[in-house]
Amino acid sequence: MSGFLVTRRIGIDAGHRIMTHGSKCRHIHGHRYEIEASCRAVRLHDHGEQSGMALDFGFLKEEMMAVIDDPCDHGFIAQAADAELLRMFAPEDGTAADAWIAALREAVAQEGFAASTDCRLGTKLYVLPVPPTAEQLAEHWFNRLAARVAERSDGVSELARIRVWETPNCWADYGLAGF
Repeated sequence: MSGFLVTRRIGIDAGHRIMTHGSKCRHIHGHRYEIEASCRAVRLHDHGEQSGMALDFGFLKEEMMAVIDDPCDHGFIAQAADAELLRMFAPEDGTAADAWIAALREAVAQEGFAASTDCRLGTKLYVLPVPPTAEQLAEHWFNRLAARVAERSDGVSELARIRVWETPNCWADYGLAGF
């Protein structure tokens, strides 16, 4: 199938840990993530402010900033099951911390994620139901952005792929078949 593929890249800095990893990634560390969103279209807009475009790059940037940058940049991405780590972010110790963690987990169960700054030191915290690997982040952000891309492009474009660069040499892709 012929068509157009447009890509926008943003970068964020965030910490994470993979609690079950058998090597050094089980430790708290951070990355300079680069995230690419690629959208495909079989035609271009033929009128309006997106005339001649599959999707305005500025529109795509706005959506990526809202879904990825705003809640995650200079924050920490955690797995809901990582109770020891979450306790470090809890605003209080003891039973208040347990209630705070339970509320985060409930939000994750209902929404697929939780974002909070109600943390010790006011840190940004983004909680997922899965380990925060590059693969899982790519799938998660793809699922959160897909409908926004369709809406912002008036149905002309669809999100084809999210690529998450964890290092300059390592990345993971998630997207539609044949992207």
